[in-house]
Amino acid sequence: MRKAGLLIPVASLPSPYGIGDFGKSSYQLVDLLKKAGFKIWQILPLNPLGFGNSPYQPYSSKAMDELYISLDLLKEEGLIKKTKTFNKAADKIAYGDVRKFKEPYLREAFSNFKKDKDYEEFVSDQWVRQFAVFLTLKHKNNNQCWTEWNKKDKEWIKKPFDLKELNDEVEYQMFIQYILYKQWIELRQYANKQGIEIMGDLPIYVGIDSLDVWSYQKGFLLDKDGRPTFIAGVPPDFFSATGQRWGNPIYDWKKQKKDGFTFWLDRLSYNSKLFDIVRIDHFRAFDTYWKIPASCETAIDGEWVEAPGYDLFDTIYKTYPDIRIVVEDLGDLRPEVFTLRDHYDLTGMRIVQCSFDPDKEMEDRENLLAYTGTHDNQTLRSWYAELSDLEKNHIRKFFKRHGYNYPVPSLNMIQYTLDTKAKIAVIPMIDLLNKNDSCRLNRPGTVGDPNWQWKMKDFKEFENNIELYSSMIKRAKR
Repeated sequence: MRKAGLLIPVASLPSPYGIGDFGKSSYQLVDLLKKAGFKIWQILPLNPLGFGNSPYQPYSSKAMDELYISLDLLKEEGLIKKTKTFNKAADKIAYGDVRKFKEPYLREAFSNFKKDKDYEEFVSDQWVRQFAVFLTLKHKNNNQCWTEWNKKDKEWIKKPFDLKELNDEVEYQMFIQYILYKQWIELRQYANKQGIEIMGDLPIYVGIDSLDVWSYQKGFLLDKDGRPTFIAGVPPDFFSATGQRWGNPIYDWKKQKKDGFTFWLDRLSYNSKLFDIVRIDHFRAFDTYWKIPASCETAIDGEWVEAPGYDLFDTIYKTYPDIRIVVEDLGDLRPEVFTLRDHYDLTGMRIVQCSFDPDKEMEDRENLLAYTGTHDNQTLRSWYAELSDLEKNHIRKFFKRHGYNYPVPSLNMIQYTLDTKAKIAVIPMIDLLNKNDSCRLNRPGTVGDPNWQWKMKDFKEFENNIELYSSMIKRAKR
């Protein structure tokens, strides 16, 4: 069945507390998605935000960020008494300020929490305590990367010792992860009952400053002090003349394979508990990956190296035959990437904004995720505004010729995307609301403000146009 999906990060949802969370606005969005006819809610990674508040540089690939805890739900449970609002009308997220605002409420909830069977079962999973220790020791060491900690703390993962006066903080961090997991699972279950599936986003790489690397150092290309010898990125492309130097450590694929790819099996197993569909970012790196010497300041100097993609996916599907994976296969790729993708019948992606040509018929196939744009693209409105008058006129004629007569150009592109044969068509909220680039989520190759900051003030505009969205989806018979 062909389905329509909406892309919006949890953080970007309306909230009286400065950032979207797992509370009322998420449930309200699910209800609105159902009413409009959407079947999928695609989010960005929920993991603890790292450098530049990027969800793609997380401190853990399993843990979630405390920012997403709903204070309202804590209040309903009786864990906190009352709350004040914070940045309720803001259309930008002030991450540091929100953390400071929320922390006293989270500490209050922890002090009132009584452990139960569900809690004990959750924290029995090894990663939960390890992450709590990781974050506690990170705070103790002035929030530095674990490679810069004092020697004893740095080696805790290999030689555990009693943290003594820090044990309460470890307990607090485990409580935080339990509440996040509990609130998220309840939200996902509600969404599923309403006929909405959730598509999660799994970055192919993890950050150097993460539990993943700290606890599995042999699985990455590191020096004796734990620092990366090579890092990930992509060479110069459409987005950047110097390439993108992401800084994530490169996998030691020989050791990963020798260990039976347990690191990947573990990541995918846990994420499949959280999401109905798992989207893996930067799929091409399972075929060949750009290997940049850590000493290089840009991504220009590097080399393509082959990865054991077939060995990995053979192992994944042998272990989890029913797992639902879709992949990001964008960019200038060699044919072998598509051969790998198609060998496992994986659903790839197409960005209509990038592939649209009014003079050519676009390749149209079913096993595809079609997007107007992703979190990395310009909004449709700004993309169209920057075209020449000749290009705009050409596009208008194309849409008129094909029966697309919406007065707003971005709506024509959205309808065109919905009308493709792709089994899933995903529309970013910023395109649906016809926002300009002031609401753009991310500009590849840049770090920090204003990336990842856009937030909806409320759902009024979405609600006011819900009948329009519903008719567009029905027209496409999704």
